Amino acid sequence: MANKRTVKPDSTSVRVALWRALHAQIDPLPHVLEDEIGLKLVAPSSAWRNRPDMKGAAMARYRASVVIRARFVEDLVTEQLAHGVGQYVILGAGLDTFAQRSPEIASRLQTFEIDRPGSQEWKRQRLIELGYGIPKGLHLVPVDFEVDDAWLDHLVAAGFDPSRLAVVASTGVSMYLTKEAIEATLQQVATFAPRSTFAMTFLLPPEPATHTKPAGRPSAKKESRSKKPFISFFTPDEILALARKAGFKEARHLSGAALTECYFPNKPESLPSSSAEEMLISVT
Repeated sequence: MANKRTVKPDSTSVRVALWRALHAQIDPLPHVLEDEIGLKLVAPSSAWRNRPDMKGAAMARYRASVVIRARFVEDLVTEQLAHGVGQYVILGAGLDTFAQRSPEIASRLQTFEIDRPGSQEWKRQRLIELGYGIPKGLHLVPVDFEVDDAWLDHLVAAGFDPSRLAVVASTGVSMYLTKEAIEATLQQVATFAPRSTFAMTFLLPPEPATHTKPAGRPSAKKESRSKKPFISFFTPDEILALARKAGFKEARHLSGAALTECYFPNKPESLPSSSAEEMLISVT
C-alpha cells in the first residue's frame, strides 16, 4: 500500500467537499444535502471558510450547483432502486460520501466509485482512519481518465456486470474532458443493460460579450479557481444529439433553472437564480 504521504485528493474534489459542507453550515434550511463527512475526510485548517473559493456570488452559484446535482442523482438512485437497479457507478467520484451517509440504501446496491489512483488510495486510507471502513458493497476503482480510456474494463474487473441494470453518474466532469472523450463515454454506457440510466452534468457555452453588455457565464477557469481549465461546453440540442448518436433510446435535458426551482423552491437571496450546470438524463 502506498504511503499516505505520497498521495492526496484532487484539489477540485476537495473544493467540492468543502462546498457541500458549507451549504450545511451557512445556507438557510431546509438543506438540499446534509454532508459534512467530506469535510472530515479533508480535515482542512480552521480557516477553511475564508478560502477565496468559498466566498462570493460566483462561488455561491457553484456551491448550489454541487449540492443540487448530488441530491438529484441520489434521488434518481433511490427511485431506480425500487425498479430493480442494483448497481450504481460514479465516474469521477472524488470525495463522494453517498455510501457513508445512506448506508441502508447503499447496502442494497453495488456502488462503484471511479477516480484517479492517488485520490482513491488517499480516500480509502481516510475512510479507514475515521472508522467508516470500506463496506462490502463499495468498490473504489482506480482509473486515470487522462491516460487510460479502458475504464469499463477496470469497472468489470471490480465486479460490475454490464448485463444488469445500473445508474451511472458523471457530475462536474464533462467540462474537463474533450468532446471525443465524452462521446466515447456515452457510447460505452449506451451498451449497458436496457433501461439503465446515465446522468451527466454539462456547461452551456459562454455568452459572448457585446458593446452593451459584458460576457455572460465567465470562463470556468476564472470562476472555479481551478488549475484545470474548462474545455467542453454544449447547447442542450448538441448534448441530446450526442446521446442519441451514442445509442441511447431516450435522452432529455433538465435546465439549471429547472433544477434550482426543484430543490430551492423558496430560494434565499444569498443563492443564485440558476444552477451553474445543466443535466443530461439518458436511458439505454
